[in-house]
Amino acid sequence: MSARLSLRDVTVRRGGRLVLDVPVLDLAAGEVLAVLGPNGAGKSTLLQVMALLERPVTGTVAVDGVRVRGPVLALRRRMAMVLQEPLLLDGSVRDNVALGLRLRGVPRGERQRRADRWLERLGIAHLAARPAHTLSGGEAQRAALARALALEPDVLLLDEPFSGLDAPARARLIADLAALLRETGQTAVLVTHDRDEALRLGDRVAVLIGGRLRQLGPTAEVFSHPADPEVAAFVGMETVVPGRVEETNEGLARVRVGSVLVEAAAAPVDGAVLLCLRPEDVVLAPPAAAEGPSSARNRLVGRVTAVTPAGALERVELDCGFPLVALITRHSAEELDVRPGVQLLATFKASAAHLIPARPAPPATNAAG
Repeated sequence: MSARLSLRDVTVRRGGRLVLDVPVLDLAAGEVLAVLGPNGAGKSTLLQVMALLERPVTGTVAVDGVRVRGPVLALRRRMAMVLQEPLLLDGSVRDNVALGLRLRGVPRGERQRRADRWLERLGIAHLAARPAHTLSGGEAQRAALARALALEPDVLLLDEPFSGLDAPARARLIADLAALLRETGQTAVLVTHDRDEALRLGDRVAVLIGGRLRQLGPTAEVFSHPADPEVAAFVGMETVVPGRVEETNEGLARVRVGSVLVEAAAAPVDGAVLLCLRPEDVVLAPPAAAEGPSSARNRLVGRVTAVTPAGALERVELDCGFPLVALITRHSAEELDVRPGVQLLATFKASAAHLIPARPAPPATNAAG
């Protein structure tokens, strides 16, 4: 696929402080790129650069292979942006959805046809005549998305569009947008700090931390094989502990972690490593289950040190010779009588244990593919 947008050696500084550093980033035509990172990571600044609303201090931005120079209004009109706040104006919902088309001089009949089409596709056609100020948060954001998509943009830019919604409205809108993006092949960039949104919508993920592009790649790869400890922690690998590879054999590495040996899928690293595990990959059972059959190579008896609620689940911390975190249902927690001091068997597969070098990884330079 060709690159719709390309960034090379882009930096942005404010008050002498580096707020964005992106060596290489390509947005392929037809892909959805999720830009993931904590608050203040530079995600919105990156979106502003991609939207041609902010010029970088250094580096280049290219659209369809042509470097951006001089006036950019015509190029901006090939893009549409949806913000956290819907920013609807007085008037009907249909008027708001057709607003961008009217500003671009689209004839009235065509404006209404395209507005009605996207009102229908976003599930709010029945609200077309309603005053925009009467909409709920979820309805208003659907109207904002319909307004952007009615422009038929080359690139759709989404800046935390779900963060102001309640959980049910957010879940429904994410599901509907995911279906629309797949159906239309719309090129899009989603800025978010939410891992679930990135997993649900992104074909690829770019992780920004401290303004620097730390990792870029297919979504599943980034979440299962983070490049460094900070990325690992941010994508949800709550167990990140130092270890040392003692031997590698037949695709498996035996790693000394704390006082125990752990088996992990062999990686092109040896010596000092960090062992990373997602809490949902750890299964808890009574200690007696250690004698039963299991496909998990790692079977460690540990003592519970803390239990805290995590939404509908329980987050369990254990001392298994090293600190280990697991997520289990509340029903399972009750059945296992999970509380500090209780001993439990923790199991996880070698394929779930990810090894990274115990040294900083170089900045990401992964381009679209």
